[in-house]
Amino acid sequence: MSSASAPVARTQMLIRAPAATVFEAFVDPAVTSRFWFTRASAPLQAGADVIWYWDMYGVEGQVHVETLERPHRLRITWPNPVDWRFDDRGDGTTLVTIEASGFTGDPDARVRDALDQQEGFALVLAGCKAFLEHGIALGLVADHAPDAHVGTSSPKSTP
Repeated sequence: MSSASAPVARTQMLIRAPAATVFEAFVDPAVTSRFWFTRASAPLQAGADVIWYWDMYGVEGQVHVETLERPHRLRITWPNPVDWRFDDRGDGTTLVTIEASGFTGDPDARVRDALDQQEGFALVLAGCKAFLEHGIALGLVADHAPDAHVGTSSPKSTP
């Protein structure tokens, strides 16, 4: 696989809220925790290192904030680069585009990781949309893999 054909995870969603509101939903962990991770060590700030926690899965991830340009662009490294664009449509809506790149490993691993991130970010955008537009916390990230939760003994269904 050449660098020209390296996989990129890209997804987007129109959210019926102003760009500043949508942008802050990704920067402020009090809001982000309603549709993505369970908690964070701090709000996102340019140049900061922040830890995001998914307590239901017993995992955490350190992110480094490369760029924070309110309310238009957010770029982090986690562990690969992830870029958010917030396009104010001028009618009270925002088109959010998330693009992740720089996947490493053999070609199959890079494609697998790109597909996994694309799926994950699509869930995150759908959850953000439901929360900002309707005040509903859908629990998409937690419900995506319920059998992977730690500290629970949920029975697996049988045919």
